[in-house]
Amino acid sequence: MEDRYNPRDSQISAEQLIRLTPFFSGLPEDIVEKATAHMVSRHHPANQVILLENDWGSSVYFILDGWVKIRTYNLDGKEVTLNILGKGELFGEMAALDEVPRSTDVITLAPTTIGNLPAQDFVHLIHTEPLAGIRLAQLMARRLRQVNRRLRLRESDSTSRVADILLFLAEGQGKKSEKGVEIPNLPHRELSSLSGLARETVTRVLSKLEKKGLIQRDRDVLCIPDLHALERLLV
Repeated sequence: MEDRYNPRDSQISAEQLIRLTPFFSGLPEDIVEKATAHMVSRHHPANQVILLENDWGSSVYFILDGWVKIRTYNLDGKEVTLNILGKGELFGEMAALDEVPRSTDVITLAPTTIGNLPAQDFVHLIHTEPLAGIRLAQLMARRLRQVNRRLRLRESDSTSRVADILLFLAEGQGKKSEKGVEIPNLPHRELSSLSGLARETVTRVLSKLEKKGLIQRDRDVLCIPDLHALERLLV
């Protein structure tokens, strides 16, 4: 299904939403308009594959609404979730820049609307607009720091590893509210794959964190009242 955009708030267009993404925020209006002139938006249901590993990269994708997971498989054929991305994030930039096949799969976790930007338009923007290049470098640096931190914690206890994943999601997708910082209440299997722990272990740790008041959960949202209190669990 393809259209210009059909968001929950029909008053906001895809063009307006993409201007609100961190990547485009602050760029000159005429630059943004030219860069996104050929963008189209598509609405995808949950659990739909957007990209497959080894696909060739003809587009860069901006999440206008919803959530996706980035996954690969280990040598035993087990699915490994590498990242969770939400509204305002982008993916597919590496294949566009390197002109090589995709290195991971991308699958929606919820109904998701994505803006597809032709790869050549994205590359042209990076080459001609210095601030866009800086934004891309900042994105790469942030993701590298996150991976490094998660690797360091692989030998830590289960509580530290689950707390780190929650902080990782809060840093990338957290929304401030009166109660604290809210992140999506992901299925435990996704947290299990992100943390490298058994799903039963993740469930047990989340229950312990909730009893201590370090997190609050409902059906769709997990709230962290105090990020610093959760950070103190990291060892």
